[in-house]
Amino acid sequence: MKLNRRAFIGTAAAAAGTFAAPLLVRADGHAKPRVVIVGGGAGGATAARYIAKDSNGEIDVTLIEPTRTYYTCFFSNLYLGGFRTMDSLGHSYGTLAAEYGINVVHDWATGVDRDAKTVTTAGGYTIPYDRLILSPGIDFVDGAVAGWDVSSQNAMPHAYKAGSQTELLRAQIEAMPQGGTYAMVAPPNPFRCPPGPYERISMVAHMLKENNPTAKILIADPKEKFSKQGLFEDGWSTHYAGMIERVGPDFGGDNVEVDPNAMTLSIDGEVTNVDVCNVIPAMKAGKIAEIAGITEGNWAPVNAADLSSKMDENIHILGDACAQGDMPKSGFSANSQAKVCANAVRGALTGSTVFPARFANTCWSLIDTNDGVKVGASYEATDEKIAKVDGFISEVGESADVRQATFEESVGWYDGITADMFG
Repeated sequence: MKLNRRAFIGTAAAAAGTFAAPLLVRADGHAKPRVVIVGGGAGGATAARYIAKDSNGEIDVTLIEPTRTYYTCFFSNLYLGGFRTMDSLGHSYGTLAAEYGINVVHDWATGVDRDAKTVTTAGGYTIPYDRLILSPGIDFVDGAVAGWDVSSQNAMPHAYKAGSQTELLRAQIEAMPQGGTYAMVAPPNPFRCPPGPYERISMVAHMLKENNPTAKILIADPKEKFSKQGLFEDGWSTHYAGMIERVGPDFGGDNVEVDPNAMTLSIDGEVTNVDVCNVIPAMKAGKIAEIAGITEGNWAPVNAADLSSKMDENIHILGDACAQGDMPKSGFSANSQAKVCANAVRGALTGSTVFPARFANTCWSLIDTNDGVKVGASYEATDEKIAKVDGFISEVGESADVRQATFEESVGWYDGITADMFG
C-alpha cells in the first residue's frame, strides 16, 4: 500500500481506538488528572495530541516546548540538497492549543521533583503532574570529538538539531571554493536516525555535483558499518563517482581531532585542511532526563509495554532519549512509541481500555533525484525490551520507477506524520 497522509493518519487512528471512561476525582480536589509533556517533537507532540483527543477533555495536558516553530530533523537533509525549503520543515503548535485544548508553554524545563511530582521551568513556573512524559530528544556527549564542543558549532556545525544549524551548514556548503573539501565526522552508535549522516552525504554530494563538481567529500567514521551501507555506497558510485571518501576505524576513523580555528581535521594523526567540517558528536538523552535522575549511562531505560521509566513508574520517556531495545532512534519510532504511551497513560489515569503495545518504524533516505531507499521493521513489547518481529529493506539494483515510488511514499509519510503530530 502506498503510504500517504490519509493512510498514515487512518492507520494511527485505528491503532489508538478509544473508549469512554469515568472521570476520576483526585484527593487534592483537582477534578482532572494532569499530564505534563516535555518536548514538542515527534514523540511529545504526538503524545500530547493523542492524550488530549482521546480523553475527550478528561485529562489536563500541558506541553512544555521552548520553540514556537518546530523544525523537523527528519527531511532536513533534503533542505541541504535543495529538495525542500526550510519553511516546509517548520510547524507551529497553534492547532494543538486551539483545537485540542492543550496548554502549550513555550519555556525550558529545568527541573523535575519526582517526590512532589512537579516540573519547574526557566521562566519560574512550577507545574504539577500525575504523569510526566519526557521526549527531549538528544544532547551531545562532552569531549566526544577532540577539539570540538558546542561553542564550536558555528565554525563546525553539527546540524543534528534542525533549524538555524541546518541553514548555517547549507550556507557554508554554498560558500565552498571550487574544488574545496567538505568533511563530516560521523557519530558512534547509538545515535539519532542511523541513516541520517549518509543521506546527508548524498544530499551534499547532489548540491556539489550541480554547483561545485570538483569538490571532495571526506567522512571520518568510527563505525565498521552503517545503516543501508550497501545501498548508499552503490548510489554514491552511480551518482557521485570519485567525489566521496569514507575512512572507517580500520584506517583511523575512530581517532579524530578537529581544530575549528584552523579549519583542520586530523584522522589518526594525518591533518587535512577542510573548507566545511560537519561534526556530529556522540549523543545522549536530552538534559532534562538526566536532571530527572532517570538515566543510566547516556540514555533513559524504559519498560517496553508503556515506555515508563524503569526508575519511576510515573515518568515515561519517548523517542531518541530512551533505551528501549531494538527500535532505532527516529521520528517514526518516536511517533509510534508516543501512541502506545498515550494509550497506556490514558488508561492508567481514566480507566479506559489499554491495547497491547505494537510498534513500527520506517526510515526513508534520498540518494539523488527520485532515488529513494528505505528500511523498516515491526516490533512488539516483551518483558525485556521492544523486540523486532520482522523487517524489510530496499535492494541494490531496483528500477528507477521503484526508487521514485519510494521517494514519493516518503513525501506522503512526511505529510502524514506532521499532521499526526501537530493536528
